[in-house]
Amino acid sequence: MTGTTEGTLTGESGQSSAGVVPAVELRGVTKVFNAGRPDEVTALDGVDLTVGRGEFVSLIGPSGCGKSTLLRLVADLVPPTAGTVRVADRSARQARLDLAYGIAFQQAGLLEWRTVARNVELPLELRGLSRRARHAKAREMLDLVGLADFAGHYPDQLSGGMQQRVAIARALAVDPPLLLMDEPFGALDEMTRERLQDELLRICARRSTSTVFVTHSIPEAVYLSDRVVVMSARPGRIVEVVEVAVGERTEATRQSAAFFAGITRVRQALRGTAPGAST
Repeated sequence: MTGTTEGTLTGESGQSSAGVVPAVELRGVTKVFNAGRPDEVTALDGVDLTVGRGEFVSLIGPSGCGKSTLLRLVADLVPPTAGTVRVADRSARQARLDLAYGIAFQQAGLLEWRTVARNVELPLELRGLSRRARHAKAREMLDLVGLADFAGHYPDQLSGGMQQRVAIARALAVDPPLLLMDEPFGALDEMTRERLQDELLRICARRSTSTVFVTHSIPEAVYLSDRVVVMSARPGRIVEVVEVAVGERTEATRQSAAFFAGITRVRQALRGTAPGAST
């Protein structure tokens, strides 16, 4: 695939086919913090991006380039200064009210006074599900992430990797068609990180979940993604969209020529040396 500097793609590159609503669509999105003040900062400038249904898209770029801000705009945690954000053909605000996405951050953010099962049940409580329905769904999600035997444990009794799996289970508990993840594996050791990457791909494939994933790791972005969106230094703009073609992820993927080619392509885009990249 040839990347585009606008991040707006067509056909198999992420733009949904006619009649199929994309998971996420940003058009002309700009975000300015502290507008009109001496400390005004333009975090994002004119971002166009479409994420297709069931697609895994990673955002990567220099620190402070607006990756997390972009994710927070999709989640309606901050409003855009200009442009539009649509989630499954709804406004970002309506998608948030409809619980149309799950979200996970670098820190698991579990409530220490609630058991693992009750942490997973939290979004279901907020949605008004019955106790029986909450228990059943929590068991299903914990089985999905391989933590069914730890349902009665408390967060401080778990390793960091296990806590992240609980956070993922909680994010998936409401069966969201969209998963938003902000460096969820950033603080983990390499072996745990790779294991959770495989588990995340398995879960997303099983549920056809669309995913927008923020990372600083080029290998992680390439391993997980259908496409890697490369962003410029602030103000954040999309300078390249790299399609990843490594096939089914297996133990051999991380040693394959296609994997290393993807890493090289993303690294070149970050340095502004990839063919077609903005300078």
